[in-house]
Amino acid sequence: MSLLSDLVNLNLSDATQKIIAEYIWIGGSGMDIRSKARTLPGPVSDPSKLPKWNYDGSSTGQAAGEDSEVILYPQAIFKDPFRKGNNILVMCDAYTPAGDPIPTNKRYNAAKIFSHPNVASEVPWYGIEQEYTLMQKGVNWPIGWPVGGFPGPQGPYYCGVGADKAIGRDIVDAHYKACLYAGIGISGVNGEVMPGQWEFQVGPVEGISAGDQVWVARYLLERITEISGVNVSFDPKPVPGDWNGAGAHCNYSTKTMRNDGGLQVIKKAIEKLQLKHKEHIAAYGEGNERRLTGKHETADINTFSWGVANRGASVRVGRDTEKEGKGYFEDRRPASNMDPYVVTSMIAETTILG
Repeated sequence: MSLLSDLVNLNLSDATQKIIAEYIWIGGSGMDIRSKARTLPGPVSDPSKLPKWNYDGSSTGQAAGEDSEVILYPQAIFKDPFRKGNNILVMCDAYTPAGDPIPTNKRYNAAKIFSHPNVASEVPWYGIEQEYTLMQKGVNWPIGWPVGGFPGPQGPYYCGVGADKAIGRDIVDAHYKACLYAGIGISGVNGEVMPGQWEFQVGPVEGISAGDQVWVARYLLERITEISGVNVSFDPKPVPGDWNGAGAHCNYSTKTMRNDGGLQVIKKAIEKLQLKHKEHIAAYGEGNERRLTGKHETADINTFSWGVANRGASVRVGRDTEKEGKGYFEDRRPASNMDPYVVTSMIAETTILG
């Protein structure tokens, strides 16, 4: 095994100028992350300088077998924490050979919204709180839980310390450092209310980059759990009953919200979100009705509410924002399996263009 480890960790720059680029894209389910690697003649830092590539869309649920070619357009580059050196990870979106975005390409529409002059001038910032659950391989049950049984009730696990409270911290810390190495704007991690459940935060990040960074952070987590022999679940309610679900709260601000008098702009934005509550809920993740019950720090899925420092509301305004009269707000409705391209662009579209 030591020889295999040595080969995996080989520093290519000692022997060649060539680099490995891992192209990443989103598969047909909207949550399955796919990737494959190719050799490039030398280091690349600009996505527009990277070659387009193709894949078999019939094997990812994105094309018919008789016309299966889908084209990958490189959109964002990150450093590769697995191969290190000048090797890179490339976030891509997917198009037909004729150049049209395929139906599952949610980045295309998001980029259109973020490039709108009215949106771009507002410099929208996002902070995504991505919750997830580490699951036992081969068993759809959280790590650290007895198979078919339950741990002690919730209470000691949130930000807990100790082998019986912080389950999977090595994976979490490895992921944290991998994100920082890759160039992702990860701002923190913490243990969550349910044992085996964790959260990482990405942001503040501007515009379309928020979606790119959350997707690559998810990719890194999938790779690290793959190495560790556990599974990661983004299900919004992985364990039924008196256990917290998993969300992806979206913190949001615009330039005018961050400036003096911004609190009034925030209140107007929240009013716009209330008017489009059903449309947002429909786009905020599959199975969210199992999570948004009005219990476990959630608002009921059918009712829009907002409040200052209220974690049982659809939208929360922080005490600091209220005190300073400017800042940001938190949309607590998105599920952990939401598409960050959809959620971030939809919030911008509703609050700025609506």
